[in-house]
Amino acid sequence: MPLTVTVIAPGMMGSAVGKRLSEHGVTVLTSLANRSAATRARAAACGMADAPDPRIAASDFILSIVPPGQAMGLAERLAPALRRSASKPVYVDCNAVSPATVRRIASVVQETGARFVDGGIIGPPPEPDSSKTRLYLSGPDAQAVTVLEQHGLSTPVQAGPIGAASAMKMSYAGITKGFTALGAAMMLAASRAGTADALVAEMQVSQQALLRWLTSQMPKMPAKAYRWVAEMEEIAAFVGDDPAGAAFYQAAARLYERIAADLADGRQEVAALDAFCRRAEQSG
Repeated sequence: MPLTVTVIAPGMMGSAVGKRLSEHGVTVLTSLANRSAATRARAAACGMADAPDPRIAASDFILSIVPPGQAMGLAERLAPALRRSASKPVYVDCNAVSPATVRRIASVVQETGARFVDGGIIGPPPEPDSSKTRLYLSGPDAQAVTVLEQHGLSTPVQAGPIGAASAMKMSYAGITKGFTALGAAMMLAASRAGTADALVAEMQVSQQALLRWLTSQMPKMPAKAYRWVAEMEEIAAFVGDDPAGAAFYQAAARLYERIAADLADGRQEVAALDAFCRRAEQSG
């Protein structure tokens, strides 16, 4: 019998994971209730079939890949169906949440009798023959999920209990997305001050690698900013014993919140970031 894996939801990452699994012989389910026509079309193109909660609860694995603020809500929604299901799946929370949050999600899932694995995705949506995307796993049942290595995913096991994979994700995202927030703040400040050209020129001389990295990341950021708000708040909770660190990521959350609002209405700051990146490209 082929494996059945539910991937919720079919966003950019979830649909790419679903497609990878489907192409490797897995029956891939998802939930499309109240989703847009575009989302439904994307799911279908990736070989993902809509299923009600009872069928989802009978999957071999459930991969929760949703915005961080929706991770607990999904577990609570599926809990009644998981409780009633005769065959219990392995529930893998793959979201960018803090170890404390993932432990709360685990308690909701484990109460139903289902097994729970902590997961953290690092890298872009997976592509064919790409090892750039890794689903880190932790917890007592993490090894069970490594069967997905045979079906197109990279699933390294992170030593440690539930929470270890999320700590890895928080640490990594705190650097990459925190750096992106810092870069955006300074690009915008330089643009407001009329010194963007001078900043680009100096970075071309003294910080070429950093400038290349920032200007490669920045054009992709505004469309993702709305999802990164809750992620920054989760990272702030992760570094909560460090008040200055927590305050930095709360500030990053507010910056991404502002960029998301600007993208939806006005695009003044988005245009300034795009202009800065064009300056760097043209002078490179």
